[in-house]
Amino acid sequence: MFWATTQISTLGASTLAHIIVVGNEKGGAGKSTVSMHVATALSRMGHKVGTLDLDLRQKTLARYIENRNKFLGDHGYNLPTPTYHDLPEVDTKTLKDGENIFDHRLSMAVAGLEPSNDFILIDCPGSHTRLSQVAHSLADTLITPLNDSFIDFDLLAHIASDGETITGPAVYSQMVWNARQLRAQAGFEPIDWLVVRNRLGAQNMVNKQKMEAAIAKLSKRIGFRTASGFNERVVFRELFPRGLTLLDLRDIGVKGLSISNIAARQELRELIKSLNLPGVTVDF
Repeated sequence: MFWATTQISTLGASTLAHIIVVGNEKGGAGKSTVSMHVATALSRMGHKVGTLDLDLRQKTLARYIENRNKFLGDHGYNLPTPTYHDLPEVDTKTLKDGENIFDHRLSMAVAGLEPSNDFILIDCPGSHTRLSQVAHSLADTLITPLNDSFIDFDLLAHIASDGETITGPAVYSQMVWNARQLRAQAGFEPIDWLVVRNRLGAQNMVNKQKMEAAIAKLSKRIGFRTASGFNERVVFRELFPRGLTLLDLRDIGVKGLSISNIAARQELRELIKSLNLPGVTVDF
């Protein structure tokens, strides 16, 4: 995988921005919701944030930001907003033998964003792609949203029928391990990997307890930190068409936030704190 090592070495020599990658090879884990809330929260705290969406087909994060810009423009609001950038086009005639066009498109995008941003957030697709591989190797911070289900856990590790015994790492963990090896070869700091338990149920069921124990055990075995993400809430589905986040509701005139909305804001606050991002003081 010389191509990926080359991309890290080329970018790492001048990268000023902290790169946050949101990744999980399974769809439906809430990656784009987490991406938008993290990016917008950082923007609202005064940081410059550039974003990339590597799901070139669905482009949910791109659509989210597009919805936001349209809503703010239509209603005359001026709210802090992360910028979104498409991957630049590359002339295939300029490629050398063995070079991949997607590697160049991603490296050009990151190199173009890093001088003017504090953070670059990259939202990866819910599948295994070359772009996702390269993005993971560039991550200073990796956020992996995970539904509170052993179906999702199976991407991280295989577990025996007792729901307790871990029998070995799974495909996504192996990809992260490869990304870590590439960063080490290039002489860069290791990835700070945070697995975020998302869409938690309100009740403390047996499955929830087993998931918590299994993730805690696996975190020590393969080296990631854990944090709680967002509970399952209707408000997240309602925010997308307007491109809004939980932090924007008061600014658009919503009075008397519901208990659910207040709890969700607290979940976001705790998530941002858990990331331990450089230069970030949570003030909301």
